[in-house]
This record gives sequence, structure tokens and C-alpha cells, in this order.
Amino acid sequence: MPTQSKAAGAANPAKANPPFEDALKNLERIVEAMESDELPLEALLARYEEGTKLIRVCQEKLAEAEVRIRQLEKTAAGEIKLKSFEKSDEV
Repeated sequence: MPTQSKAAGAANPAKANPPFEDALKNLERIVEAMESDELPLEALLARYEEGTKLIRVCQEKLAEAEVRIRQLEKTAAGEIKLKSFEKSDEV
């Protein structure tokens, strides 16, 4: 049985960490479904849990993007290049 658990776990990372755009679309679908008043309580709770996970994914992706943007700098010739990251106390 451990082999099955590992195989199932191997398929889940993509779902657990989808691209930002996919996570946002899924979150929008969840909100629409929850606002429809057609879901029973158990389904609402499941959607809420899924939505909170997607919010976390989106926040992490945005934070990663912010770090990348802060790392960009222009050279004297006007070219943009990636500089080394210096951790700041902001956030």
C-alpha cells in the first residue's frame, strides 16, 4: 500500500500548487458556486476549505512575483537584468 500512497501523492503536487491563473479561475468558480445558494451546507464547507487553500496559493505566487520584480534592475545601457536578492525588512 505505501506505493499507492506515493503514487497518489505524486499526482497531487500539481493540483496543490497550480499556476496563479488556474488557481484564480478556480477560486472565482468556487465563489460563484457558493453565491448561487444551490449548494448544501457540506458542499459549501468543502468549497470554503478549497477556496482558502487557493487563496494561500495565490498569495504565495504574488509574493514570489514581488520578489522577482524587486530583483530586476536596469544597467547603465538601459538593459534589464536580474540582480541578487537582498532581503528587506518590508512586507
